[in-house]
Amino acid sequence: MQTWKLIPAATAVLALTAGASLADTLEDVKNRDSLKCIVTTGLAGFASADDAGVWTGLDVDFCRAVSAAVLGDPTKVEFIPTTAKERFTVLQSGQGDLLARNTTWTLSRDTQLGMNFVGINFYDGQGFMVNADLGIQSAKELDGATVCVQTGTTTELNLADYFRANNMSYESVVFETNDEARNAFEQGRCDAYTTDASGLAAERSVASNPSAYVILPDIISKEPLGPAVRQGDDEWFNIVRWTHFAMLAAEELGITQANVDDQKANSQNPSVRRLLGTESDLGPMLKLDNDWAHRIIKMVGNYGESFERNVGINTPLGLSRGLNAQWTDGGLMYAPPLR
Repeated sequence: MQTWKLIPAATAVLALTAGASLADTLEDVKNRDSLKCIVTTGLAGFASADDAGVWTGLDVDFCRAVSAAVLGDPTKVEFIPTTAKERFTVLQSGQGDLLARNTTWTLSRDTQLGMNFVGINFYDGQGFMVNADLGIQSAKELDGATVCVQTGTTTELNLADYFRANNMSYESVVFETNDEARNAFEQGRCDAYTTDASGLAAERSVASNPSAYVILPDIISKEPLGPAVRQGDDEWFNIVRWTHFAMLAAEELGITQANVDDQKANSQNPSVRRLLGTESDLGPMLKLDNDWAHRIIKMVGNYGESFERNVGINTPLGLSRGLNAQWTDGGLMYAPPLR
């Protein structure tokens, strides 16, 4: 089911420790027969809804993959759009089962916020976008600039660090959502717009005149983006983590939506047979059945398929795999052995 429900800022008053008592997420999801997935309010390629309320994107695919594994149906997801400032409170309060919202994995988020990141589904870095007419070719030319930035993000901190390290001055103009920041930038309220490089590509793709803007080559930070769950529920953590690894392993093994049934029936490769449930009992280790990974691949696809249809070179974002390629192709994507 498709749901567009923006969580009000008032939820911030809920105690972050409320999630500590919610330690049986798997049963909650099964009893409810739906997965509550926390996503962004709208970022092309990662999580956005069309006029009919149908969500698509790389993070959306991950939510659907978890639903396929647990509930046997990738459509049994309630998407909960949140701003960057709200997302952690919504997860910790138990209003969502899973955060899949282009979120950077940091030490403080792992510790002070009581979250467990299950893995990295997109390696990124922060950049800058400027109006092409300015003729700027490097972020080092932004001394004294006004910069549009989304509040409640690592982006704000990285921005301050970068300008301080380079002995430059700037004025930040902060906004709650990506759309607000992009619109302000388009209206000329800022000289530059900063966020993750993938986010810049996403926002440029939906701008009124994408060719009017240039993404500068400078990358000023490491932004390992990935899904997260509440601490204190290892069973649920394992399911969500190995959903990610199953999608990576499927791509590495050449298993796709189109050939997964044939591979399940005919492959003699032990790794394929274990992943698809025809050999060994990996599913029960996760308190799932042995078809859990088969469902993920058949209903959603492997990681590469999700990447290419949402953010790849043939999409409006036009992103190459880069660091997000498989380790066998020079990237950083790597699944531990499923055995």
